[in-house]
Amino acid sequence: MPSTARVAEALESALGQLERSRSVAVVIVSGRGRAFCAGNDIAEMPTLGPAEARALSRRWQKIMDRFARLPQVTIAAVRGYALGGGCMLAAAQDLRVAEASARFGLPEVTLGFNPSYGIARILDVVGGGPARDLLLTGRPVDAAEALRMGLVTRVVPDGELESATNELAAGIARHPRGGLAATKAIVADIRAGKSGAPPRPTPPRLRRDKDARARIADFVAKRKKD
Repeated sequence: MPSTARVAEALESALGQLERSRSVAVVIVSGRGRAFCAGNDIAEMPTLGPAEARALSRRWQKIMDRFARLPQVTIAAVRGYALGGGCMLAAAQDLRVAEASARFGLPEVTLGFNPSYGIARILDVVGGGPARDLLLTGRPVDAAEALRMGLVTRVVPDGELESATNELAAGIARHPRGGLAATKAIVADIRAGKSGAPPRPTPPRLRRDKDARARIADFVAKRKKD
């Protein structure tokens, strides 16, 4: 099986488990070794026929969309290179933490073809100007520039990525899962051109969420003391 297909299969399997999970609040997406993800296997590209190329693009776009629809908050932990499809995979996550030495880029145009998925997400994450810069120049950017353009949300010193990402994930995981999932659903609706109305009215949802009710009661009690 081609390496690109193996990666897609592994991600699809993980997404299926997360979509069914009721116990996971935050997901960290990271690479193994010295790189987050160097993208699709370029050597495979010339061997694909038109139908195969379209099927591969649709498959990866579906993976990107499934990340957006997950009820869990997703965090990309980026070390080393995140190029091409790897850059798109990082952008597909809700938050992105990068080591200072990380590098991002969309080099497809330098090889004579275009990114075939994830462009809408890049436009959403960094905006039209920076997105066109990445897409049309093919140049790599370092973590500091990626932070300035909004491609990453935090930059940490080399060697501190795991601890910083785990700390961020733990802080988010302390929030009630219902509020996190509902907020993600609203964002996904807005990105899809919908109204962004909450999927369910907030008061009935709160009546069913004991943790949220307890937190609100504690917050009100503290306000009264102040």
